[in-house]
Amino acid sequence: MLPRTLEPEVMDTREEAVDYDSMDHSGVNRVFVDDLLAASQAAGFEKSSPSEPLRILDVGTGTAQIPIELCRRPVNCDVWAIDLAVEMLLLAEQNVREAALDGRILLEQEDAKAMNYSAADFDWVISNSIVHHIPEPESSLCEMLRVLRSGGFFFVRDLLRPETDAEVETIVRTYAGGENGDQQQLFRQSLHAALTVDEIRELMTSLGWSGECVSQNSDRHWTIAGVKPE
Repeated sequence: MLPRTLEPEVMDTREEAVDYDSMDHSGVNRVFVDDLLAASQAAGFEKSSPSEPLRILDVGTGTAQIPIELCRRPVNCDVWAIDLAVEMLLLAEQNVREAALDGRILLEQEDAKAMNYSAADFDWVISNSIVHHIPEPESSLCEMLRVLRSGGFFFVRDLLRPETDAEVETIVRTYAGGENGDQQQLFRQSLHAALTVDEIRELMTSLGWSGECVSQNSDRHWTIAGVKPE
């Protein structure tokens, strides 16, 4: 098994943000939102106030592509989309404005390890591909769970670290073969920094959740999905 090799926690140069935003994430984002909505129904999530919009927190939003995809669906929600990287948020602001979703997506600079939100502030907490950026992922997972209300829905997806360098290169060729060299290297570094299914199950168990909330959902992703106990 490859050891975990950390990458920079924050991608905050203009070049990195543009490289990330210009990659074609559309298919992955559609699948994320499809799976999010299906999993919330399967988990039996219920709104605390049926007439009010869901309060959703997207942690590590990057350039806000997932909140935009989510708000295009028939979901009554407002999304707080947070990231630590200023350059990512600047592109996110542009993307949200172009999607005409300024009134539903609020962009804020926040550290996933120490968020300025009250406990139990959100109905859903979601995240895609932030965990592998955090040197000690338990800190961010604890924060996400802190701000999620009891009975709220938790959905976190991230990359899965392959077992060998050869598998890393196969995944890079398969899913980023058409990208430029810098974009391929970003993806390669992220795979090396990712956690395994066993590692994330152990973390969730230490936080009082069943390891069954974690599943491998593709050749390169794992997902945590579940309702926070009352």
